[in-house]
Amino acid sequence: MGTVKTLLTFEEFEQLPDQPGKQELVRGELIELPPADLKHNRISHRIYKVLNAAIEQAHTRGAAFDLGEAFHEMGYLLPGECWLQPDVSVTYAGQTEGKYLEGAPAIAIEVISPGNTAKRIDAKAALYFQFGAREVWRFFPKTKHVTIQIPGGSRVIAGDSVITTRLLPGLALTVQEIFGD
Repeated sequence: MGTVKTLLTFEEFEQLPDQPGKQELVRGELIELPPADLKHNRISHRIYKVLNAAIEQAHTRGAAFDLGEAFHEMGYLLPGECWLQPDVSVTYAGQTEGKYLEGAPAIAIEVISPGNTAKRIDAKAALYFQFGAREVWRFFPKTKHVTIQIPGGSRVIAGDSVITTRLLPGLALTVQEIFGD
């Protein structure tokens, strides 16, 4: 006999008590992850700092005006009883906001933890793209590589290679710099 899932509305999800770890809502299903460890948080923070500075510099140069802000652990409300919280994200300029940001970020970034499954991360990436994301970055601390996914393709970056994106001219982020090696 299979497991019975209790589906939640977003309103019910919002009323859940705060607790350690991360909670997301994927098509009404509550996803709970344990608290991120220190290494995970350091990696996320490094990514955020570099992206935040790169966005500010690009805007100063008159570039990347379709991008808004970089965020760490920001939640995004998506249609269909979904609320996702990428580790780091970059919004669109003028992205719809109310109590939460609405729609997917332009760039969603996930630092893959042992508690993540490929199926769950693939499902999140599909939702990000379905609701407007242009790129999904996955950082794999264990194997020290990064996958940058765009609709219809992906590329793998490892070692002392540099992460770049057409969305943010001037960004040059080394894999080693992010993983702290």
